[in-house]
Amino acid sequence: MTSLAALLTDYGSYHRDSRNRLTHYFGVPAIAYALLIPAALRTPTLFGFAIGLDRLIVAALVLLYLILDLRLGLALALLLGLLAYAAEMTTRLGVSGCLILAGVVFVLGWALQLFGHHLEGNRPALLTNLFQVLVAPIYLVAELSFAMGFRPGLHAEIQQRLARVPPR
Repeated sequence: MTSLAALLTDYGSYHRDSRNRLTHYFGVPAIAYALLIPAALRTPTLFGFAIGLDRLIVAALVLLYLILDLRLGLALALLLGLLAYAAEMTTRLGVSGCLILAGVVFVLGWALQLFGHHLEGNRPALLTNLFQVLVAPIYLVAELSFAMGFRPGLHAEIQQRLARVPPR
């Protein structure tokens, strides 16, 4: 498996401009929320228990992030849990209202991210590797942790790796 530093470096090479990263801080959660809304409308039965599809998706994602990094994974568990809770509360609008809201938020989230890439003058990372969609949340949480002074060793490793990668 690729190291976390390698994943974050690859993703970071497409997001060197601070304006682009800023758009992602709003766009990525918006897209995740928009995708969790229709999932929250579904409640399959698993081993005799009814559980929201949104919760199953969040559990799978959190497991991936915990495997990549325990501390960042725990932070993402909290954030994704809050987005799932918001999606579940949104279901009170009814199916039509939920789907309309999810569609609007999804389009706006992508528009915001594409605008960020336009400002930076490069293409989105997911056009090179679709897995980058899953890297975006942990990248943003890592960047926030670096800004707060946490994980200086990981931050230094990523910066060293980025210095060797030509701009995209």
